[in-house]
Amino acid sequence: MELIQAVESDLKHRYKYTLWNSGNCEETHTKMEKPPLPSDEEGTRMGASRSEAELLDLGVQGTSGGMASSGDADDRPAWDSKLQYVLAQVGFSVGLGNVWRFPYLCHQNGGGAFMVLYVMLLVVVGVPLFFMELAAGQCIRQGSIGVWKHISPKLAGIGYSSCMVCFFVALYYNVIIAWSLFYMGNSFQYPLPWEQCPINMTTNNTVKECLGSSPTSYFWFRKALDITDSIDESGEFNPIMTGCLLAAWAIVCLAMIKGIKSSAKVMYFSSVFPYAVLFIFLVRGLMLDGAKEGIAYMFYPKIEIWAEVQVWRQAATQVFFALGLGYGSVIAYSSYNPIHNNCHRDALMVSCINFMTSVLASLVVFVVLGFRAKNIVLNCITQNLGLLNDMATHGSNHHWWPWFNMSDPASVTIPDYREWYHHYGSQVGTNITDCDLDEEMSKGVEGTGLAFIAFTEAMAQFPASPFWSTLFFLMLLNLGMSTMFGTMQGILTPLMDNFSLLGRHRTMLTVCSCALGFVIGLLFTQRSGNYFVTMFDDYSATLPLIIVVVFETFAVAWVYGADRFLDDIEIMLKWRPPVLYKYLWKYVCLFAMVGLLAASLLRMVFKRPTYTAWNHTTASETTLEYPGWALAMLAMLILAATLPVPVGYFHSWLKNRGMGPEGELAGQEIDRERYTKCNSSDALDSNSQHTPSVEDDGRPRASFLPLGLDHYRLLPQQEDVEEEEEDTM
Repeated sequence: MELIQAVESDLKHRYKYTLWNSGNCEETHTKMEKPPLPSDEEGTRMGASRSEAELLDLGVQGTSGGMASSGDADDRPAWDSKLQYVLAQVGFSVGLGNVWRFPYLCHQNGGGAFMVLYVMLLVVVGVPLFFMELAAGQCIRQGSIGVWKHISPKLAGIGYSSCMVCFFVALYYNVIIAWSLFYMGNSFQYPLPWEQCPINMTTNNTVKECLGSSPTSYFWFRKALDITDSIDESGEFNPIMTGCLLAAWAIVCLAMIKGIKSSAKVMYFSSVFPYAVLFIFLVRGLMLDGAKEGIAYMFYPKIEIWAEVQVWRQAATQVFFALGLGYGSVIAYSSYNPIHNNCHRDALMVSCINFMTSVLASLVVFVVLGFRAKNIVLNCITQNLGLLNDMATHGSNHHWWPWFNMSDPASVTIPDYREWYHHYGSQVGTNITDCDLDEEMSKGVEGTGLAFIAFTEAMAQFPASPFWSTLFFLMLLNLGMSTMFGTMQGILTPLMDNFSLLGRHRTMLTVCSCALGFVIGLLFTQRSGNYFVTMFDDYSATLPLIIVVVFETFAVAWVYGADRFLDDIEIMLKWRPPVLYKYLWKYVCLFAMVGLLAASLLRMVFKRPTYTAWNHTTASETTLEYPGWALAMLAMLILAATLPVPVGYFHSWLKNRGMGPEGELAGQEIDRERYTKCNSSDALDSNSQHTPSVEDDGRPRASFLPLGLDHYRLLPQQEDVEEEEEDTM
């Protein structure tokens, strides 16, 4: 301390310092609102939160005639408005899974009963974890790498794992966007190319593969994907899909090239437009014959499914992915917020919007699938009545003859036909079949099967079908893009925050990342590319993300401490969240995620990984097991995404072990200095927007700041001169 006092007196003739206590961040917070986006380059700000070592170094420079630099401007961007931020978070969390995964899970797992289970898990597990990520990002103001490095240097690998998972997801997610571009481009023609089976020009007959399946299935598997019969047959590149993938990556690159400055502007359209389309489809769908049956099937509760462990696992997994937990994108987006932003309200609001969007999408899906199922059943009745009429023309007359008018199929209702078939179906022969609406509705479809086969088949029967098809695939394009922006932000923000070289070349980093994504993404544009998309979707993200969130929850609740974290949130929000969060983080959420991890591992161990392949000979889908090389690739994907966690831990342990006990303490202090609680990005660059606080409430508080260290803030000479002028007056 004597050395510090000597340095202070030596610098006093040129700088005035203000001493402020590290535990009192409340006043500092009020002065650290980020500038709006257009003013990123404005002005310069003084360095803050300097450690004793920095002050000593400055004293050496001062005594040798050097002048301390006030630092460069803090160019970390910020949201223009709260609406922009909310749209970004909603756009990332509300993705394709809300449209084609959630409705399928409701369909297969008890309808209304599954929704109740989903809401329960969302409230107990989803919202607390979502709030935890929002608060950590907003408080520390770093990407995922910086946040977890700050909480514990040994857990820095969590952030790198999040980046790896984001990269894997971005690779195949943009392929789905490319498919949407392809279908949207083919929607500008009448009739739609998937409405009818094509004619073989050689034989002048209907193509056999299409005749054995359906026009929509044939167009998807043969025209769009030109798919092989298995993952072992790679085939050549699909040139049309390669061009669509290049276009998709170009759109992402242009939207992300200026960071959130550019992507946030796109969000105004990409996040809002899907809701407009969903409402339009809902209104149109409610007018369709079969909509009532579809909605009834959706909401009819089957409480008995709660006894099945598989249903709980699927509900928890959907909550987990719907909110985008573990990707680092939630943390990245919240790090651009003002420090006093009410992130607790944001967590509740975004979670509610996400769930209501899933319900809205499910309504749209079920009314359309109800319409499709009823059309299939009515066509079935028409065909059977045609066969009965043929039997009548040949003089057949039996006691089981239908009592309704067979010559007018439109007048025959489904209940009448089913009642007749129930009584006499066993006597009419195998040519006459049952036409069951419930059975047709029970044939659930998800993912690409829902979007590119079932939904396209239903829209082909709409009046003005090209308009509805264009609208639908434009909605998918925007849903995918808004999620893609968040995924890329989960990669770029942590890298730019923690590597100054990358931070100084943001544009080059964005372009190179997109170019690398396109080159690796060529794997998915082979004729067997759809099988690799399925592999990445099922295994590259699920298990690694669950592991990441388990470590995140453990780091906050047990390593850093739930009470300390709530203390920091109290300073940030100026009110303390309910103590219930402490117990949810420490026990409920952690045990739930560990249970989900165990269930996922057991499922992988006892059930050999399989994929659905298209057999062009039988014109049908078949389930195949992954070959040995594919299993090795699958294992490498999981390991590549999870290895950063243990590697980061052992790297930090070896580093501290080499430094010895005193070196380890010094290393911890350096880490605390580099990542200050109130604005860690400023500490990294030795810059600050803070106005020093001279007040101290005197309350002992554990925080991200190092305890027992005084922080010095050097004020510019101009203020010193102005004060001297006032004294002379």
